[in-house]
Amino acid sequence: MAAIGSTTLGIAEQVGGITLIWLQILGAIMIPRFDSRETWRNLYKVGVKSYPIVVLTALFTGAIMVIQSGHFVRQTGATGLLGWAAGFAVLAEIGPVLIGLMFSGRVGANNTAELGTMTVTEQVSALRALAIDPIRYLVVPRFLSMIVMLFLLTCLGDLFALVGGALTSQFLLDVDWRHFYQSVVAAQLLNEFLVGLVKALFFGMTISVISCYFGLGVTGGAPGVGRAVNASVVASAIGIFVVDFAVTYAANL
Repeated sequence: MAAIGSTTLGIAEQVGGITLIWLQILGAIMIPRFDSRETWRNLYKVGVKSYPIVVLTALFTGAIMVIQSGHFVRQTGATGLLGWAAGFAVLAEIGPVLIGLMFSGRVGANNTAELGTMTVTEQVSALRALAIDPIRYLVVPRFLSMIVMLFLLTCLGDLFALVGGALTSQFLLDVDWRHFYQSVVAAQLLNEFLVGLVKALFFGMTISVISCYFGLGVTGGAPGVGRAVNASVVASAIGIFVVDFAVTYAANL
């Protein structure tokens, strides 16, 4: 019982801390006086260096979904449903979630490690001593860059997932790629595409806030940085699934 109570209190403390830093970020954004150079640097680091793994993940995601759907389609002869089945799953659910998880493991973990190192080496304390708000100077640029880039990377990932699906249907299932794209267009998946982009926006917010919270809260030197990175990745993954459920439920009301 004591362990359960301690764990519950720890989770409540983390949720409260994440909520507090989220409110601080919102307050800082209301008065746009953050460092634009830091924002551009993070946009490059977050986006340009992440797109290769996003493209690779998306290509295989689209290919896998077509293979899974193709088994049923070939049994029923309903090849016109191949693009719909693969496109629906990729655009609304699988694509945004997989890209979000990849993003949290790569960008979120790196963000936590970077801020954690600055915390244990007292660089954050030095900023406060100089009357520089760490939230405005360090957190807001990361928050904005992660939201923008995860949104754009999700758009890119959706495109390459459909490319991967079309190539797989052409070379492995003997379904012409033009027929595949025609079935995607005929399915009218604009709503699913928009839902996926909304998820990407909220995933970006979730990952950025959680990674910054754990980074700024590091204690215990270098080992503490490692623990914070692990906690950040786990919490971000949980946050992604919670947000995914909430947005999916709201979109289907």
